[in-house]
Amino acid sequence: MSSSGTRRRAASVPNSDTDDREPEVGLKKEIGLLSACGIIVGNIIGSGIFVSPKGVLENSSSVGVALIVWTLSGVITAISALCYAELGVTIPKSGGDYSYVKDIFGGLAGFLRLWIAVLVIYPTNQAVIALTFANYALQPLFPSCFPPERALGLLAAVCLLLLTWINCYSVRWATRVQDVFTTGKLFALFLIIIMGIVQICKGHFYWLEPEHAFHPFQPYNMGRIALAFLQGSFAYAGWNFLNYVTEELIDPYRNLPRAIFISIPLVTFIYVFVNIAYVTAMSPQELIASNAVAVTFGEKLLGVMSWIMPISVALSTFGGVNGSLFTSSRLFFAGAREGHLPHLLAMVHMNRCTPIPALLFTCISTLLMLCTSDIYTLINYSGFLNYLFYGVTVAGQIVLRIRKPHIHQPIKVSLAWPVIFLIFWAFLLIFSLYSEPMVCGIGLGIMLSGVPVYLFGVYWENKPKPFNSFVAKLTRLGQKLFLVVYPAEGSEDGNEDKEESE
Repeated sequence: MSSSGTRRRAASVPNSDTDDREPEVGLKKEIGLLSACGIIVGNIIGSGIFVSPKGVLENSSSVGVALIVWTLSGVITAISALCYAELGVTIPKSGGDYSYVKDIFGGLAGFLRLWIAVLVIYPTNQAVIALTFANYALQPLFPSCFPPERALGLLAAVCLLLLTWINCYSVRWATRVQDVFTTGKLFALFLIIIMGIVQICKGHFYWLEPEHAFHPFQPYNMGRIALAFLQGSFAYAGWNFLNYVTEELIDPYRNLPRAIFISIPLVTFIYVFVNIAYVTAMSPQELIASNAVAVTFGEKLLGVMSWIMPISVALSTFGGVNGSLFTSSRLFFAGAREGHLPHLLAMVHMNRCTPIPALLFTCISTLLMLCTSDIYTLINYSGFLNYLFYGVTVAGQIVLRIRKPHIHQPIKVSLAWPVIFLIFWAFLLIFSLYSEPMVCGIGLGIMLSGVPVYLFGVYWENKPKPFNSFVAKLTRLGQKLFLVVYPAEGSEDGNEDKEESE
């Protein structure tokens, strides 16, 4: 099914509620360079660097190797982001890797990427981040015990509902929230780094001296080191989220690569130096034993001000939920626009120009995920599937070069970069299949369950008239309920011209 045909059909659906303003309705280009950096940094830095950097250290077997893993994981992330920057300006569509995979490998491959995102990846990730926010926000009220599960679930739900409302109300408000909370988490992390520098100046750098840094506290094992790289790579997850909102970027041909070039080195610097700071106050054994490393670090060095750390984690995760809602709704919006999800999800509010149906769909699916007890098991499956499609997308960059050698590419990176990434990707993927065959097998099964859904919902075009009529009535009802219409064709270009003229 061609995307152009899908979009023509979507644009031609009758709507009695539209008026002369309809041609002006569409996603607005309101994301500048600062907000673009906030989206990348805010989505990468969630709770992980505050809570559980111990996974990388435990599997690296020494402080020195752990720091190397954090650095190399950042380098590999930068290489993959370069590849995505080329794809993002060559195929300037919102939807990120879904749009690239669909355009390069066809509708089925793109749908499977979208299917796992809808079914597993975003609902589970957002639910876990919201629960982490609730846990750390409530910690000062329950200093000697864990907060009640109902309280955690309720506060997580309130967080999701509030941020969904903000995103529905205004793109500008959503990006401002992202900017503010990204600034807050960076302040907390730089506070940790500064305290680490003070510790070093006081002579507390025992675990940074080469003879101690590379002294293993358990025997080195290549399998464990590979697992450390896998966990380090997952810690950088979110680096590709800006590609999901390409159509809302002001001057994407310049700001997309600029935001990537600024954000990825900044995050790598922070990750490496925060881990250095941690080992100036804690031994590797203390760090591995801690369930919340930043909190333990704060208790050791901040004294009565140690409450700053749990509050910082809460603020960090609150911004992480906002960034994930913002970007995932654009993925679902892009999928609906191509005919891979219900057409209602491809509509935007007539006045606010926000994709309200897609945002509500994202929020509801996440709220449902809060009700399941298997959420952390699903996270394991989603991590493998996410990484699988990173490699498929970067491989698509090479395929696109071969198929369309003369296509206009405002950015063109050396083919050495995608090759280096794919070698590293294949190494980690093979190791994952070897070490956790059950998790990978179930993950692949979840992905392949989308094939019959694709055949019924997308490939089968001549559905019975009663079915089409029922879907059309539901769509019309949704339009009236949410005051949404299909974006006008070419509205994105119009917005861009408007921004450039200003």
